[in-house]
Amino acid sequence: MRRAVYAGSFDPVTKGHLWMIEAGVKLFDELVVAIGVNPDKRYTFSVGERKVMIKDCTRHLPHLRVESFENQFLVNYAKSIGANYILRGIRSPSDYEFERTMRYINGDLFNDVDTVFLMPPREIAEVSSTMVKGLVGPLGWEDVVRQYVPEAVYQHMLDHHAKT
Repeated sequence: MRRAVYAGSFDPVTKGHLWMIEAGVKLFDELVVAIGVNPDKRYTFSVGERKVMIKDCTRHLPHLRVESFENQFLVNYAKSIGANYILRGIRSPSDYEFERTMRYINGDLFNDVDTVFLMPPREIAEVSSTMVKGLVGPLGWEDVVRQYVPEAVYQHMLDHHAKT
């Protein structure tokens, strides 16, 4: 079985993340979307909220699990769930340099877990969770943010913003 893990903070899920998830489901027998939790990082959405957002926008996809992990290297997490692959996105030259280095480090730890790199289409290549969160607030933010996140995530963002 070809099992892959696609990890990130997903705070929030963007159309770029969804593109990666949809591509991963086509490439592997099972894809585990793993929310990485860094205790030193401040998140907008809780792990539970992020899991719900991912599940809400991926209901149409087969062979997909949504989990979270904390305080371990991604390659160790991949090994612990029996994943043979790590799926990563490359949006820019700096992403490539970082991911290339991490692939070599991961190979030093476990050479039987391979990294697969995908490049999203140009129209969503620049979209990041940080960018999306930075757009929230000013008058008219809703129309701008809606372009960059799946509809289910957009609804969660509206609800979250109304509560704050």
